[in-house]
Amino acid sequence: MKTVAIQGVCGAFHEIAARNYFRNEEIDILPCDTFKDVFEAMRKDGNLLGIVAIENTIAGSLLQNHILLNESKLCIVGEYKLRISHCLAALKGQQPGDISEVHSHPIALMQCEEFLDRHKELKAVESLDTALSAKEIAEQHITGRAAICSTLAAQMYDLQILEDGIETNKRNFTRFLILSDKWNADELLRGKTINKATLSFTLPHEEGSLAKVLSILSFYHLNLTKIQSLPIIGREWEYQFYITVNFDNYTRYRQGIDAVTPLLKDMKILGEYEAFVS
Repeated sequence: MKTVAIQGVCGAFHEIAARNYFRNEEIDILPCDTFKDVFEAMRKDGNLLGIVAIENTIAGSLLQNHILLNESKLCIVGEYKLRISHCLAALKGQQPGDISEVHSHPIALMQCEEFLDRHKELKAVESLDTALSAKEIAEQHITGRAAICSTLAAQMYDLQILEDGIETNKRNFTRFLILSDKWNADELLRGKTINKATLSFTLPHEEGSLAKVLSILSFYHLNLTKIQSLPIIGREWEYQFYITVNFDNYTRYRQGIDAVTPLLKDMKILGEYEAFVS
């Protein structure tokens, strides 16, 4: 049985994404407090799999996870895009008028901004995790407090859902990456159609250096679906680039990588995997 490390406690959106991705298999979930803990757990146990959020259609990129992935020796072996829907959950027997505080992860609070604006009487309090907010209410039997969390978390911790679908934007999706030790990647990718890749690299601080790279990728018909730059600490005005490309011909993709590599510094292929299809 596969064990998947997630950030957050059971019932978090990471668990939902993991179970959906491995929907035809039984999996165990290993909760971790932070994303850094996920990578550390996988470093210690090469048989562990991991799942980490990498970007959200509202909040944007999770920059920390780009850095953690680049610094690790892990490999992307898949992706999953999850529609994020939040609910307001509290102890059973509580009514909306009984609630004075709402706890959740800061990104979840941001994603429910219109709901909170309509309910000025509710004090929004940031916490480490959506599901943890629900778990604390249940375990400590806290009245007067609600959690913004997934319906799975509400059900798992036996809370009453006071209102469902409270997210502002109904087109709210998070993209998750499935991670593995490189030695196990081939087994996990067997039978998959490899048509997507994520790379990281740096460029010389020269005029037009990025434009040259993008031109070559275009020439080889590689569809650039994501580009992210982050400053390199201690190297003024130099940046680490992360790009994701889709392709329909693996041979042509490899030719494009070979053609562009002489222009790059510190180039890494962080993963070649199958693009998610809803």
